[in-house]
Amino acid sequence: MEAGGAFKPVAGAIELQTVKGLPPEFAPDVLRRRYADLADFDDAALHAHYAEHGRAEGRIASEAALREDFLKLIDPNAKLLEIGPYCTPLFTGSDVRYLDVFDAETLRARALSGGLDPANCPETIHYTSGLAECSGEGFDVVFSSHAIEHQPDLVRHLQEVAAALKPGGAYWMIVPDKRFCFDHHLAETTVSNVMDAYLERRTRHTAKAVIDHIVLQDHNDPVSHWEGRHGDVYQGALDRLKHAIAHFEEAQGGYIDVHAWQLTPQRFREILETLGELGLTPFNRISVYDTPRGNFEFMAVLARDD
Repeated sequence: MEAGGAFKPVAGAIELQTVKGLPPEFAPDVLRRRYADLADFDDAALHAHYAEHGRAEGRIASEAALREDFLKLIDPNAKLLEIGPYCTPLFTGSDVRYLDVFDAETLRARALSGGLDPANCPETIHYTSGLAECSGEGFDVVFSSHAIEHQPDLVRHLQEVAAALKPGGAYWMIVPDKRFCFDHHLAETTVSNVMDAYLERRTRHTAKAVIDHIVLQDHNDPVSHWEGRHGDVYQGALDRLKHAIAHFEEAQGGYIDVHAWQLTPQRFREILETLGELGLTPFNRISVYDTPRGNFEFMAVLARDD
């Protein structure tokens, strides 16, 4: 256990400096309060139990593990950029700006065609040319929910987010856990996958990403995934493969929106630490919270400690 109650990962895990002022990734009192069977465990026993059983069981070990608690930690008065709000922005107010690939009128049209309420879309999308347009804006917070996995080049995405933040600013994100969403059958992202995209200066998703997304897509029910009930992606796979190839060719190099990265909390920590050691990201304080049982997403914060 580190000073301040922060969780020190077990051997073989990735140890990172956590973000100042945020709940620790592992807090024994949270486990004792939430789970009657753990109420009498001391800190050392809870640490061992979580490493051996609790994480895999989806036990909640932090006050920031759940979406509703995580969002409450963001300063409501922060100068904030929300990436990809679509018709469900999580933040509003005079100090909030929005970035999307579509302008507000197009978002409302897409929401209407998808059976959603267009009135919930932001009135204005302030940036539509990418994160580079936000460089130097000095945001306190950049926020994204289920957006980082869509970025063709993860390294440059992180660099551009950092450039949009003020010194000491932080990137708050909600990330799908590939084990418990429709990415279940796709291979977990590796550091080499991330570096391949970076060295290629990738701006569009690969044919492999499009094919994997269409052919191997599973159901999106996290409870079923936690219970080990996954779909049969092999039935009808050939027809989906033909469709994926045709879809990719019809785009003629245009952008197709799929997941580029299949992440878990542990793997995300590993990738971020490696990028830091390579000097490819300015974020040197990182908090990544494990996925709670019954959920398909995890919370993470990356901070510029300058």
